[in-house]
Amino acid sequence: MPDIDFDRVIAIAEAGGALAMRQWTLGRKESNIWEKSPGQIVSDADLAVDRFLRGELEKLVPVAGWLSEETHIDHSGAGDELTWVVDPIDGTKDYVAGKTGWCVSVALVQNEAPVFGVLVAPAMNETWVGRAGRSATVNGRALVATRRDQYEGCRIPAESLPPEMDLTAVPKPNSIALRMAMVADDRADVVASTRWGHEWDIAAAHVIAAEAGASVTNALGETLVYNGTHGKALGVLCCSRNLYDEAVQRIGKYVSENGASH
Repeated sequence: MPDIDFDRVIAIAEAGGALAMRQWTLGRKESNIWEKSPGQIVSDADLAVDRFLRGELEKLVPVAGWLSEETHIDHSGAGDELTWVVDPIDGTKDYVAGKTGWCVSVALVQNEAPVFGVLVAPAMNETWVGRAGRSATVNGRALVATRRDQYEGCRIPAESLPPEMDLTAVPKPNSIALRMAMVADDRADVVASTRWGHEWDIAAAHVIAAEAGASVTNALGETLVYNGTHGKALGVLCCSRNLYDEAVQRIGKYVSENGASH
C-alpha cells in the first residue's frame, strides 16, 4: 500500500459532511429529491458530496479505484488492489426528512477487506474512525464494543419490536453504518439485516466495529468480501462477539424460512 495521509482522508470526509450539512440545514426541497429506483431516493446533496469526495480522494491516492453508491455503474477501477468504497450520504431518508441519522461514509479497501473507514455524522457532531489493526474512535475517544452475552433483552436499533421477541429497542438511525457504529460504542448489541444490500453502506462501519471488538459478517455468518465491482452483499450481522453464534443461528433460521430480502 502507498503511504497514505489518513488524517487528510478524515479531513476530506469532514469537508464532505460540511457540504451535506449546509444543504440539510436549508430543509427539505422536493425539487432536489427524486427516486432513482422504487423506494431508493437520492438528492442533489448526494451527488454534490459524491463529486467532491471523488475529486479529492482520487487526487490523494491516484492508484486507488472508485466504487460508490452514486457512481458505481462506471466501476472506475473497482476490483483493483486499492479502492475507495464510498456512500456520500448513508441514510438519505433521514437526511431529506430533516432527521439526524445520516452520515458520510468513506472506506479504503485493500484487495477484499476494508483497512480504513471514517463516518462523519455532522448533524450528530460525531466523527468515527477505524484503521485495521490499529484503533477505532469516535471524536477521538477509544471505542469498546458491546460485550453482552445474553440474547434476551439485548439492544437492537428499531422503531418498535414485537413484545414476544423479548428485545430492547433503542433509537434507530436510517443509516445502517451508524447502527453498526452503535454496536462499536456499546450503544446497541445486535444489528442485523437479511436484505441484499451494498458494500458501500457498510465498508467503513465494518472496520470501525471490528476494530472496536464486534463481530461483523454477512447475514449468514460468512466473511464479507469487498471490492467485487458489483457492490452487492447478503445483508450484515454486527454484534457482540458473545452473542455471535446465537445470532447466526437465529438469522439462518429466519432466512431458511423466509428467504433473503431484496
